[in-house]
Amino acid sequence: MAPFRIVGISFDHMHMGDLLRCVHDHLDAEIAGIFDPDRATMQRAVDTFGIPEDRVFTDFDACMKATRPDLAILCAATANHAGYTKRLAAYGVHVFVEKPFASSVADARAMIEAMPSGKTLAINWPLRWVGSHVTAKRLVDEGLIGEVIEIHSYGGNRGPLYHLADKIEVSREEVERQKPSSWWYKRASGGGSLLDYLGYGATLGTWYRNGEAPLEVTCVTDETPGIEVDQHAIVVCRYAKGLSKMETRWGTFTDPWVIQPQPKCGFILVGTEGTIASWDYADHVTVQTRANPEPHSIPADPLPPGGRNAIEYVLGCISRGEPLTGPLDPAVSLIGQRIVDTAAQSAREKRSLPLVP
Repeated sequence: MAPFRIVGISFDHMHMGDLLRCVHDHLDAEIAGIFDPDRATMQRAVDTFGIPEDRVFTDFDACMKATRPDLAILCAATANHAGYTKRLAAYGVHVFVEKPFASSVADARAMIEAMPSGKTLAINWPLRWVGSHVTAKRLVDEGLIGEVIEIHSYGGNRGPLYHLADKIEVSREEVERQKPSSWWYKRASGGGSLLDYLGYGATLGTWYRNGEAPLEVTCVTDETPGIEVDQHAIVVCRYAKGLSKMETRWGTFTDPWVIQPQPKCGFILVGTEGTIASWDYADHVTVQTRANPEPHSIPADPLPPGGRNAIEYVLGCISRGEPLTGPLDPAVSLIGQRIVDTAAQSAREKRSLPLVP
């Protein structure tokens, strides 16, 4: 079989470099081309992966026509997800969107509707590929803690400008220099910790609850003078059974992939028969059950071949003609987006709101 031809569209999100690495390392895929209006933003990827100049484009349509891709990886600013997805769908390609899904439920629905028949739309949430969280889902599905009735999630990092692809660190001085011009700190572009991180808790939380949506959402965000987007949000979701709390934070004391900050980033799942603590990047989960109430560790499952990263998983599903499951499924991500939209509106109106349809 000929290798999947994959293009990288927009380098607004630093995860593009990580995803291109997955393509580069995949035996049945190739980087057919990359596009961004700003040539300079692509240089690190060009150097890292040895991308020839005839595969580097600053014109979107020229890129799509010349490369004839099977799949496009989209790492645009959140507010531009819908526009780019519609343009990509017109070329009849599979579309892989790096989180978050969209800047609104309306945009998310438009993205789903734009996809041609037989083409896959994937929404990638990198925490889906963390062994501890996958293990927690297995244990939930096996009924170890009974029915999940409460979820606590805490997600964040020092801030989106502190790291490039491959988690290369950026100095505090450079971060402050970039803030005034960065899309991450502009409301109109879909910036802010709530849009950046709430989707993790909302979407993986929906996965853990087997697709259940909350009835009501309440959100409070910080209001920092001189910063037009939030850097801290606390969200409470009321379900038919129980409350769940989802918190987002730009400004954790340390980055969780280096040293877990306090509070720890990750999830605590409370069930009718036990609890699971699953921290980001941990090699185990911590469990309590009625039969064994003392907290004890269960090693994280190794991720299986075909499910070790998002690119590997999505290409496998496409090859086999199988639908996506879990957080990458647009239907699951749409529930997460509904939670995000309701939380943002709740913060603006400073009141609890029913989940948006």
